[in-house]
Amino acid sequence: MAVSHVLARRSLLARTAFLLPLMALAVTGCGTAAKNDTFDLSASVSVDGPAAKRRQILVPAPTALKALDSEQIVVRVSPSEIQYLSRSQWSDRLPRIVQSKLVEAFENSGKLGGVGKPGQGLAIDYQVVTDIRSFEIDNSAGGQAVVEISANIVNDRNGTVRAQKVFRAAVPAAGGSSQGYVKALDRAFAAVTGEIVDWTLRSI
Repeated sequence: MAVSHVLARRSLLARTAFLLPLMALAVTGCGTAAKNDTFDLSASVSVDGPAAKRRQILVPAPTALKALDSEQIVVRVSPSEIQYLSRSQWSDRLPRIVQSKLVEAFENSGKLGGVGKPGQGLAIDYQVVTDIRSFEIDNSAGGQAVVEISANIVNDRNGTVRAQKVFRAAVPAAGGSSQGYVKALDRAFAAVTGEIVDWTLRSI
């Protein structure tokens, strides 16, 4: 009798040990959060600036405050409070995307001798150094996509600042959907990017 009781208890423990991992997997599967929608920006801009075929420029990654230096899409709900767009994200950290799209815009203009990022080994004449000040949906101002980027053109040979300017664009963000917000941000960014490229071409 005692031996049978011990064997039955061991069998129960074995079945329990086998079932626990399966139960854990089931709970984990039920609790998995929905994937975020992932968005990118375009580099399609119109450029009117003059050609500078003898100039090569470097575009470092922009600086940005921590709230903007991530994959999250910023929504401003008041002058002193921000949130992030639910279940939505950029395809990479925002400064990396802005850097990549600025390089593409300069390259697509066909008006420079060369455009590169740090580490690509180009002989550089100027650096276009940028800082992302705003890149957000501002619901405290009636629902606008606001992009503001400051830029400095730095002589790579002596470190002097050739020119500096702040670029800003605000575009109505209608509809209230993630897609609508991102499209508005993309239009605002395209406007700012076009101005930066034109200004750079005229300044170097």
